[in-house]
Amino acid sequence: MIEGARLDISARTNHAVASARLNSIGALCLFLVCCCLCVAPASIQAASPQAESTGPIAVEANPQIFATMCALIAAGFEADSPSADPDLAQLRTRLRSLHGPAAEALRDYYGHHVMGDSGATLSRFMTFALVAGPAPKFEPVLKGDALPPGALALNGFSEVLANFYEEAQIEDLWHKFEPAYERAAAGIREPVAQIVVASTAYLREIIRPGVRTFRVYVEPMVGNETNVRNIGDRYVVVINPASPSFDLMRHAFLHYLLDPLPIRYRDKLLGEQPLLFIADRAPNLPYEYRTDLASFFDECFVRAVEFRVRRLPAAQLAQEVSSAEANGYVLIPPLTKALAKFESSEPSMSLYFPDLVRSIDVVAEQQRLQSVKFAPPSDSQPARERAEGVGTKKDKAADAPTDLESELSAAERMIAEQDAAGASRAFERILLQTPGQPRAVYGLAVACILQGDAERAIALFDEVVAAAQAESQQMRPEPSALAWSHIYLGRMRDLQEDREQALEEYRAALAVGNAPETARSAAQRGIEKAYQTAVGR
Repeated sequence: MIEGARLDISARTNHAVASARLNSIGALCLFLVCCCLCVAPASIQAASPQAESTGPIAVEANPQIFATMCALIAAGFEADSPSADPDLAQLRTRLRSLHGPAAEALRDYYGHHVMGDSGATLSRFMTFALVAGPAPKFEPVLKGDALPPGALALNGFSEVLANFYEEAQIEDLWHKFEPAYERAAAGIREPVAQIVVASTAYLREIIRPGVRTFRVYVEPMVGNETNVRNIGDRYVVVINPASPSFDLMRHAFLHYLLDPLPIRYRDKLLGEQPLLFIADRAPNLPYEYRTDLASFFDECFVRAVEFRVRRLPAAQLAQEVSSAEANGYVLIPPLTKALAKFESSEPSMSLYFPDLVRSIDVVAEQQRLQSVKFAPPSDSQPARERAEGVGTKKDKAADAPTDLESELSAAERMIAEQDAAGASRAFERILLQTPGQPRAVYGLAVACILQGDAERAIALFDEVVAAAQAESQQMRPEPSALAWSHIYLGRMRDLQEDREQALEEYRAALAVGNAPETARSAAQRGIEKAYQTAVGR
């Protein structure tokens, strides 16, 4: 959900590469030393994301994930292919037998937030676990609209989990299972180190300490589901150590290494826009890449590097590239050719990247793609490695809620990036497919605010407020959206000098049950003082 958007409504340079030349044997030694330091065994007694291993890369367990999974199982969640470990089977039985006040409150909360597919449900709660602070309160370490949409959808869960944590004595359970989790993490560190070595050696990059981190968390209670997240500068993979997906780990790690480049050189990617227009015709291209050139280029870039890192035979490489292009990743063929040139050069990828972009002949690619035949729509789950949990879906109907969630998340990210026009198009597209979808109506209203369209914003916020009385639970807005809709309406009434109506809206926001504290504070400020905004700046 989008909270607190500002309401302002008024009437070719080549890089020097000489210093990047490295002796290949010496460079590999540096990579190996760096990797050994980064993935050395780390304590799993960390209480919060900030308190975990300080190195940029680590494989470990996470107490917040453990506590969240215990709560999910107690509430009735069943993972695909749950662990056959007898100790964990005994733990599941114990958790499901709990019947205290906190356990019953947890089950009631879960009943209101469970989704139609187990993977989608796990994905949402996993997002919460990854931004949750330490026990016993589990308060999110991110605030307001910095929270990922999945975590915003679980407003109030921190308190529910905190009460269950105390009642069920989860801390004691954690200490009991902690040694087994550390052994599981130790078994994953060597293959992760191999991924790190192969990737950094290919790209001729050295990982240095900084704010950006890559974590692999072991959690056997997730079953077959592998969850991959990028939350700000934190890149996370949550796996069952009994059935780890090293392909997904490598893909996520390459995103960790390469994501900054398309963002840093976003202006140099504009020439590739015609190729994105062509890719948009591919039925199987995930929605999030259709509306964001940098994300589309980034995903094609990562996949192309992945093919090269795997050192595929020529015939298999050609087949993989052709298959990827048929699904819409039309930049992979020219990027694969560009990477062959990179391999015979000397600079690191961070220095070579502008030359790699310039090497793509967009006109020639447009001509080549005139005869491209995209693959027909597939029932398989589209790629969502960066934004959502990854897991096998049983059928197309079960996949639909997660597809909608992915589209909403992508549109909400555009709001966070101040791309109001792109967000408007994305939300309108969602509403064409799902008329009245409350998150989309609310998001479109916020986008209208950012574009200065007060009249339409008011109509849309009124629609969100009216939907609170809808008979269908799915068509009712979440408390956060409802409260903020009242707040925005109040602010616009203040700007129209209708103070009495504005006060009614602020009071209505305060009356919304389970509204986030940020909304309550904003509503209280609106009651105390009429909203004002700078005009004509």
